[in-house]
Amino acid sequence: MPQKHDCCPALNDPRSVVRKFLARPQHEGVGAIVRRSIGRFELRYFDPFLVLDEFSVTAPAGFPDHPHRGFETVTYMLQGSITHEDFEGHKGTIGAGDLQWMTAGRGIVHSEMPAPQGTQKGLQLWVNLSSKYKMIEPRYQELSSKDIAETTKDGIKVRVIAGEALGIKSPVYTRTPTMYLDFTMEPESHLRQPIPKSWNAFVYVLEGEGIFGRLKSSSSVNAHHLLLLGAGDGLEAWNKSSKLLRFILVGGEPLGEPLVQFGPFVMNTQEEIDQTIDDFENYTNGFENARHWRSEFGLSLDF
Repeated sequence: MPQKHDCCPALNDPRSVVRKFLARPQHEGVGAIVRRSIGRFELRYFDPFLVLDEFSVTAPAGFPDHPHRGFETVTYMLQGSITHEDFEGHKGTIGAGDLQWMTAGRGIVHSEMPAPQGTQKGLQLWVNLSSKYKMIEPRYQELSSKDIAETTKDGIKVRVIAGEALGIKSPVYTRTPTMYLDFTMEPESHLRQPIPKSWNAFVYVLEGEGIFGRLKSSSSVNAHHLLLLGAGDGLEAWNKSSKLLRFILVGGEPLGEPLVQFGPFVMNTQEEIDQTIDDFENYTNGFENARHWRSEFGLSLDF
């Protein structure tokens, strides 16, 4: 019999799974394939989360020059590498296990393109910003894989992208309070992970199959499924299979503010969206550098 592992303190009120989606492949950018789970027609917004994409891209496909305003993009690479470049001269490459947490704030125009060989895979999460932060200056937080907090306990490995788990914390600062945890569970392991009661939270399964929520009332869930969690003080998860289970657990404090979105622009009112479009088209109020800048990949009008 495999040894059973039981990690973490008991929860008083574990969260149940209230909705489940299979993220099906769709085209995005220029020739890229994404599995979108948040931001699709059944789930336009899960406050404070706007989009979750599991992407797969092979050159020459990719995400050429495009703008953002009013939120943050979180890119976490699973395989291969992506080169990013923006109109402020910020350029670099993130590889497997690396993280880029980009605060678009008042405006960024950038490109995200794959390495020339092979297929590049990763996750991109869009986190909304409160109205008081939507027009702040852009900034980046980047961590290489070796600098991401990681630990293993009782058959469970966690990489802490944001927040804390199993006694370790991420150095990433989140303006919208957020937790982002990458768990890998061995067969017969059992996880209990606290989540602040007031936060919204979800699970996205990357590999294997697991049971989430309440053991007696939940069935096994496999890769590419998004699970929205109901109210409670944390998540319980079990790996009852013979293979590894890998998933992300993401939670955030709801903003509770009006939302108006036009593609890559996310504001609170239609007037602010109209102003954003005007700013972008006229290279003003944060988009000044877009007038003369092009990445080596060129402009995408697909937004």
